[in-house]
Amino acid sequence: MAPQANLVKVGMEGFALLDDYYGRPRRTDKQVHHKKQVEIINSQKAAEIYGGVLVTDYSSGKANRFGKACTLTILIILCFALAYCEAYAKGVVRGVPDTFRGSNLARHDVPAPGEKVFNVLQFGAKPDGRKDNTQAFMQAWRAACDFKGPSRLLIPGGSFLISQVVFGGPCGGTTPKIVQILGTLKGSTDISEYPEAYWIVFESIVGLVVTGSGKGTLDGQGDSVWKYNDCSHSSNCQPLPANLRLNKVTNGVIRGLNSLNSKGVHMFITNCEIIRARNLHINAPADSPNTDGIHVSHSNDVRIAKSTIRTGDDCISIIQGTTNIRINKVTCGPGHGISVGSLGKYENEEDVKGITVKNCTLVGTQNGVRIKSYPGSKESSASSMLFQDIIMNNVKNPIIIDQGYCPNSKCGNKSPSRVRLSDIHYINIRGTSSTPNAVELFCSSQYPCQNVQLYDIDLKSQQKGATAASCTNAKVRFGGKMNPPPCK
Repeated sequence: MAPQANLVKVGMEGFALLDDYYGRPRRTDKQVHHKKQVEIINSQKAAEIYGGVLVTDYSSGKANRFGKACTLTILIILCFALAYCEAYAKGVVRGVPDTFRGSNLARHDVPAPGEKVFNVLQFGAKPDGRKDNTQAFMQAWRAACDFKGPSRLLIPGGSFLISQVVFGGPCGGTTPKIVQILGTLKGSTDISEYPEAYWIVFESIVGLVVTGSGKGTLDGQGDSVWKYNDCSHSSNCQPLPANLRLNKVTNGVIRGLNSLNSKGVHMFITNCEIIRARNLHINAPADSPNTDGIHVSHSNDVRIAKSTIRTGDDCISIIQGTTNIRINKVTCGPGHGISVGSLGKYENEEDVKGITVKNCTLVGTQNGVRIKSYPGSKESSASSMLFQDIIMNNVKNPIIIDQGYCPNSKCGNKSPSRVRLSDIHYINIRGTSSTPNAVELFCSSQYPCQNVQLYDIDLKSQQKGATAASCTNAKVRFGGKMNPPPCK
């Protein structure tokens, strides 16, 4: 966020653009005042990351210079790139239209008129929990994927055992292709049946809906193989299979699913564009190793909402090459919190930018909202991050930046992290901390954290005594109510 002294200038420039684009606003007889809104903008990257900042009470009936009249009386988007504003208003990001924008996602739970349903039972699947149904599932998918009209792969009630399966595209005909899971899928407990670190994969698909209608369950049966996980002792360990992996999916919806006891990560989203994940229930024991809830990499425009995640690692983890991520109304715990990182582990990592976490609740987690990077990393950056309206309930490290992250205490390179962190905003974060240090900002000595803001923070101690804040190599601004007190 720009310094307060510059905000007026930024606002004046923005309104000048609006006057040029929409015409000057009409005067009203009575000014209407609204509840104060706190919105954050990175002025240099507003168009690329957020598309602008929300303001109130601006309206014009005059045709703009593109010949379109516009009347917006409550909220408008102040765009710093008008072409981007036009595209974003139409649901287009990076040239890809968001086909689910403004639609009722629940409608996909019921077959549409003329939609052809491919039931896995018709392809020989047996819901007895013992027969391997992998081939039947693949055949049913192939038929649904290749069908030229609207189609649905239906997995009815019952228990279906399957091993590793890839539902691959591209698909033909009408999109989206719908996969409806009403039963329970059980992952084989024979680890040799997983040559790669995934169980169920959707890959190279444009237009996909996977719905559990609140009933469907992916049971990874991870308790049978967690003993083989040695990642707590080895930095070069082989990850165990993820319950669900999306790879190269554009315009995808995952909703109403239950993910239980994944062997590894529950849901891995990578190389994807425009993904909506909502109404998910993810569960694994607090001591289950590396069972991250949702792991996102190399993806753009991913929204995670209205979900409950209870697991043994990060509830949500966001790593390299990820942009424009929105997390809203997620309840997390037990687990390790909501994390940006780990960053800087690999060569030539891509940057992370545009992360928004709002209206979330964390309960009994090891961390709250965390940013972490390895020491001695190659140069990269993570910027434009907003954590707002978050409740912490007995959380160990409610607000933490750790640029010396070394999970196995075996990091060979002890030099400072070279991941540049900037434009990080914590607003209205409240609740209780189970440790005295409720705010811990440990940044790189080589590249100190830039433009960190804490505003209206109220974190009380779960035990007796006051909480404290610690800031190392960080340029921090404080505002509003501050508990713990600002770093000296």
